[in-house]
Amino acid sequence: MPPSGEVLASVSSALAVLLVLLACVELGDAAAAVGVYRLIQYDLAGAPLGSRAAALNHHAAALPLPAGADLSRSALVAPLLELPLSFLREYLAEKKHLGGLLILLPTNLASKNAEGSNDDKGQPKSVLAELEKLLLHQEVPFPVYFAFHDDNMDNLLEDIRKIASSGQPASASTGGYKLIVPSAEPKKVSSPTISNIQGWLPGLKGEGDAEQLPTIAIVANYDTFGAAPALSVGSDSNGSGAVALLEISRIFSRLYSNPKTRGKFNLLFGLTSGGPYNYNGTSKWLRSFDQRVRESIDYAICLNSVGSWNSDLWMHVSKPPENPYIKQIFEDFSDVSKEMGISVAIKHKKINVSNSRVAWEHEQFSRFRVTALTLSELSTPPEFLESTGGLYDTRESADVESITRTVRLVSESLARHIYGLRGRNIEVFAESSSLAISPHYIQSWLDLFSRTPRVAPFLQKNDPFIAALKKELSEHTADVHVQNDVLDGMFTFYDATKSTLNVYQVASVTFDLLFLLVLGSYLIVLFSFLVITTRGLDDLINIFRRPPSRKVKGA
Repeated sequence: MPPSGEVLASVSSALAVLLVLLACVELGDAAAAVGVYRLIQYDLAGAPLGSRAAALNHHAAALPLPAGADLSRSALVAPLLELPLSFLREYLAEKKHLGGLLILLPTNLASKNAEGSNDDKGQPKSVLAELEKLLLHQEVPFPVYFAFHDDNMDNLLEDIRKIASSGQPASASTGGYKLIVPSAEPKKVSSPTISNIQGWLPGLKGEGDAEQLPTIAIVANYDTFGAAPALSVGSDSNGSGAVALLEISRIFSRLYSNPKTRGKFNLLFGLTSGGPYNYNGTSKWLRSFDQRVRESIDYAICLNSVGSWNSDLWMHVSKPPENPYIKQIFEDFSDVSKEMGISVAIKHKKINVSNSRVAWEHEQFSRFRVTALTLSELSTPPEFLESTGGLYDTRESADVESITRTVRLVSESLARHIYGLRGRNIEVFAESSSLAISPHYIQSWLDLFSRTPRVAPFLQKNDPFIAALKKELSEHTADVHVQNDVLDGMFTFYDATKSTLNVYQVASVTFDLLFLLVLGSYLIVLFSFLVITTRGLDDLINIFRRPPSRKVKGA
């Protein structure tokens, strides 16, 4: 081959390879990866609920949809406020086929109206609450994922709508975007654990006093629940209650550190788990106590959702308000609340012993004949697995001021009961004293709770967050102990709570065929050119000429 032919052959071969590489690079640049969070999958007493699928591999579709659109092989991408719940109810009720659903959440879920309220209909919080209620209590046969509606997702949604505006749905023949979540079949969470953490502040016994001191228990569940476990942080329910408990333990540890100011009551602090699941952890925690310990509990104060109230708080009880113990506790709270300029109202709800379902944490104490109450901003008990966190319950749902007021109310009421200060306007935890409540401490712990998902079955016993709670309680109390137990068998949970969504811009089959035709034609021309320049035209013709047939001679 002459040198010029070799150079030409090399250049032509390089061009062919470069053409193929450019096509591959273009397709590779079109791919994107997005963190997504799957709708919870669980069984309740054997009934399958939540999303029953995890893998996703379908072309993307967006609202509005053309009439009679077939979504059985499409993944619908919809912003939260644009997703009609009637559409979703129809698909679930009529068991229509949907390839998958990607719900885009606002980056700020606590959007407020002009009056500062975030509870009005049409706001992200109320819409999301209704959506979670719908998805949590039904079997959803298709994969459902949540992602945040940022600029990248907004651009993707705009492109999907442009493709849909052509009148042809995205498919293998028309091209578009393809959403892929490579996920294995979700597996059951084996032996889901719940961890209770307790600590004591022992009271002061007099010399020769052999009787056991009475105990006051301050309790709060620290876990939460929501449609997407990997996104559910429950800042108000019940991060606020747990943070209030930690601050109460901190200021009372200072008071009890001096024998001269140590009260003649033991203080028991309990951070319990399994709150959304019928306060399962509280029940197991109480069962683990020696009977004498349970009998020593004068009363228990349970803190639930105390992070977003202004002037009204509710004291929920199982015993009648006329009960001497309840009446005395309520009077203590009422005296302090009047001085603070707030209102505490009492609500009585008798427990049904034959029904295992409890509405409030204090009802588990009542089943063991221990006087107890729940302080909450909620005036009515939440429904099962509702108002126990949720995707909308983020840092913006709880404020430091509300928790600070709760801590002051509980601490001052306890101090008056412990030190016999009833009827005397004495502020034990004054702002200018060494016993002052610390808003900074409350804020730092509230921030930590608000960035830590805490759905109990997915919070393992060796989780760093549980270790952090134990360490913090150890700083202020004694005999700190973590009790690990198994969640009751009526609940079965599945893994695969979060994953990565791969977004690919795929070309249509027509484009693929055209590309192959152009590439094939180029390679044929290149081949012919190289043969002619190196061997001559006759050799090229001979390549395509049919070889002569051989005649077989007879024997």
